[in-house]
Amino acid sequence: MKLLRILLVLHFPVFLFAQTPLRRSESFFGLHFDFHAVLEDTLIGKTLTDRMIDSLLQKVKPDFIQVDCKGHSGVTSYPTKVGHTPKRFEKDILRLFRDVTKRHGVALYLHYSGVWDNEAVKHHPHWARINAEGKRDDKKTSLWSAYSDSLLIPQLKEMSDYGVDGVWIDGDCWATEPDYCAAAVEEFRKSTGIQEIPKKKTDPNYSQWLEFHRTVFRRYVRKYTDALHLYNPRFQVASNWSFSAMMPEPVDINVDFLSGDTEPLNGANQSAFQARCLAPQGKPWDLMSWSFGYGWDDQVFSAKSATQLSQEAAQVISMGGGYQAYWTQHRDGSLKTYAYGTMADLAKFCRERQPFCQNTKPIPQVGLLYSNTGYKSEITTVYNTGDGRQNSMIGTLNALLYSQLPTEILQEHHLLGHTKEYPVIVIPEWKKINEQLKNELVEYARQGGNLVVVGSETVKIFEKELGVILNSTTQAIPFWGFDNLITGTKATYRPFQLLSGTQPFGQWYSQEDTRFAQGPLATIASLGKGKIAGVYFNFGEQHYKRETYVGRDFLGKLVKELFQPNVEVNGSKLVNVALNQKNGTTYVNLINMAGNHANKSIHANDEIPPLYNLQVSIKTPRRPRQVMLQPENKPLPFAYKNGRAVFIISKLAIHSIAEIKL
Repeated sequence: MKLLRILLVLHFPVFLFAQTPLRRSESFFGLHFDFHAVLEDTLIGKTLTDRMIDSLLQKVKPDFIQVDCKGHSGVTSYPTKVGHTPKRFEKDILRLFRDVTKRHGVALYLHYSGVWDNEAVKHHPHWARINAEGKRDDKKTSLWSAYSDSLLIPQLKEMSDYGVDGVWIDGDCWATEPDYCAAAVEEFRKSTGIQEIPKKKTDPNYSQWLEFHRTVFRRYVRKYTDALHLYNPRFQVASNWSFSAMMPEPVDINVDFLSGDTEPLNGANQSAFQARCLAPQGKPWDLMSWSFGYGWDDQVFSAKSATQLSQEAAQVISMGGGYQAYWTQHRDGSLKTYAYGTMADLAKFCRERQPFCQNTKPIPQVGLLYSNTGYKSEITTVYNTGDGRQNSMIGTLNALLYSQLPTEILQEHHLLGHTKEYPVIVIPEWKKINEQLKNELVEYARQGGNLVVVGSETVKIFEKELGVILNSTTQAIPFWGFDNLITGTKATYRPFQLLSGTQPFGQWYSQEDTRFAQGPLATIASLGKGKIAGVYFNFGEQHYKRETYVGRDFLGKLVKELFQPNVEVNGSKLVNVALNQKNGTTYVNLINMAGNHANKSIHANDEIPPLYNLQVSIKTPRRPRQVMLQPENKPLPFAYKNGRAVFIISKLAIHSIAEIKL
């Protein structure tokens, strides 16, 4: 009896005081594990233990973890009654993960492959997508097939019965390709009236064919999301990369959260871009880093340090979102215990900044347009980023961020009706933009806003407003620059004539010397109460392919000719700035982007040189009561003059936040 009492005392508190798992909307830090089980994995569960999971949760204390349940192979890593499994299991690892996470009050989500399911199309060939040559896909399912009704939805209901908190559906939007099955062809003809089905990217109506598939993909996601919510209203659903940079559309499906996983290399810059595409969508969101460098050609894994991952995390949490990192599981589903220390260090970094980052909202400064209209007019896939159509926008973003300009990426539906909130709006190299938005942008400038139009084709959209006469033809230029700085290029340039009142900015040169100036590169003109600047060559493409300090400073100076940003940072160009607010407090995120993270030949590093003696100036409506450096909890002495608080940050390691209390 005495022994029984001791056991009860030891075990009851664990259950009595276990937390209720946070919803995804409340979560900030998580871990993702998967291994894409295959039929040959017959030892699943062999070395995974309660203690192994318990140790992870004790040491790292994540809000949630995501674990493997079905990868692209279509084979489950738990004993399903619905789908396809290995011949045997050592134990039910899904049950084990659920039991231990529940004991700790940690939410459990499942990694599940959606459209991509090798086993499903092998066993049910009529579920397969049909390609343009009439052949069945051996990986991707058809959106018109019975796959979702017969496998995906029943299987996810089965997982819900385990008591898991939700699902992260991988291989979904980015795995969707045009489908030439009879049902798709018939529906397309009926809905569009187009009878000749385009098969090549150059065929007439191919863009309509792709848009048709986008509509049907959203129908598919809506169907399984609604079915799962009906079955279990607390079950949370995300379709990986939906409503992100890969799928730039308004959120019109009741998914519970948005998420994506960045490429394994150049993660810090990628995170800066991808986080800015998710943040304005109005849903809880998080972004995942791969915890290892990985080359798609040689497929070598190189574990990243907590330092490297922290730099990536900083870009995500500074935009107000949640963060997670991905470690692979062993083939038996067990965890890589050697990495627990890295996970814990990364968690500590994020947790220290959580009070100053989670659910903060950007203070509008620079809005960078992601034109849904322009992107869809150029891409030749249903949803994907592998075609490079975003590169010019990313190049422009990088120049803005490394000029310490707080920048948001805004799609057309974000900007419509909201242009006046932004002191300056930059339109990168889009050949088309929404006509209603174009008219609103012109009126925005006339009423005092500032526009920057970038690109040899984009300037044609605003020729009348730019105060120039454009040539009908373009040409390549060899050198360009400003303020006695010159750099090389092969960018496309559109010559133009200045009209009265339009000021030139920068020059292009026929040879690498300022003696050989051939004409201006950019212009600034008044437009009503505001201003409009034009950049007449493909700057973003140039800066993405061959980034230079000349390019960075060119765009930074041009934008600052139009407005003075609320925050100015001097002392290093390696600082990225995110300016946020929450509950009346302003947060100036300063991210040290030094290091070799952008070198794709360097997969993993463990050192980021600190930056010293940064002078920060911020515009405030009145003298602040206090300026604190967080998470160091260090008061910062400041001077206040002409409506700006000025202070020095003596050392920036990776990510610090100036907390401005008025």
